[in-house]
Amino acid sequence: MDYLAEGINQGNFIVTSIVMIVLVIASNKAKVLDAAGVSAAVFVGSLVGLLGHWSWLLTLLAFLVFSHLATKWKFEEKKAKQMSESEDGHRGWINVFANGGIPALIASGAFLTEQWEFGLWMFGAAVSVAAADTFASEFGCLDDNVRMITTFKKCEPGINGGYSKTGQFAAFVGALIIAIMTFCAWYVTNPSQPIDSGLSLTIAVVVIGWIGCQIDSYLGAWFENRGYLTKGGVNASAITAGMLIMLGWLCYT
Repeated sequence: MDYLAEGINQGNFIVTSIVMIVLVIASNKAKVLDAAGVSAAVFVGSLVGLLGHWSWLLTLLAFLVFSHLATKWKFEEKKAKQMSESEDGHRGWINVFANGGIPALIASGAFLTEQWEFGLWMFGAAVSVAAADTFASEFGCLDDNVRMITTFKKCEPGINGGYSKTGQFAAFVGALIIAIMTFCAWYVTNPSQPIDSGLSLTIAVVVIGWIGCQIDSYLGAWFENRGYLTKGGVNASAITAGMLIMLGWLCYT
C-alpha cells in the first residue's frame, strides 16, 4: 500500500477517512464548525485528501485548527466589541468554501493534470493567504493603533481594510505556519528532491501569504465596504490572487 503517492489510491483513502472522522468528532466537541460547516469541511477535505494527498489535507486541517485557536484568543473581549466570528466562535459553510474552495479546486486540477508538485505549491500559497488574513483579523482587531490601508489614516479597529502592526506580524506568523506544513507535505511526497528547492518555495509561500493578506485588505476597503463584495467574496478573490502569484513564480523562476 503506497501512502506517498498522490491521487486516488488506497493509502490516501484510508488516511483521509481517518482524518475526516477525527475532524467531525473534534469539531462537534470544540465547536469549531456548525453542522453545515462540518458538512462543507468533509466535502472540501475529501476532495483535497483523495485528489491531492493526505499531507495536503493535514495542511488544510492545520489552517482550521490554528484559525480556531486565533478566533478563541481573547474571545470574550472580541465578543464584547462585536468583533467575534460568531456567538461562540464557530464557523459556517460559507467560511469553509470561501477559504477551502480554491484549495479544493487546485487539488482537483492537480489530479486531472498530474502536475502534483505545481499543485502542491499553489495549494500551499492559497492556504497561506487564508491563514495570513485570518490571523491578521483575529489578532489585529484588538490593536487600537489601526490605519486604513488605502489612505493610511487612523480608523476604527475591526473595519475592513484596516491594518496594524499586530495584524501584520500575525499575518506573517499565519503564513509561516502554512509554509512549514507545505514544506512537510512536499518532503513527504518528494523525498528524493534536494532540500534547497523546497526551502526556496517555502519562503515564497510565506511571502505570497503575506502579500495576499494585503490584497484582501485592499479589496475589503474598496469593494466590501461599498457593498460590491461579501466577506467570502473578498477572501476567495485574495486566495485566488495568491494562487496565481505562485503559478507565475513557478513558471518564471
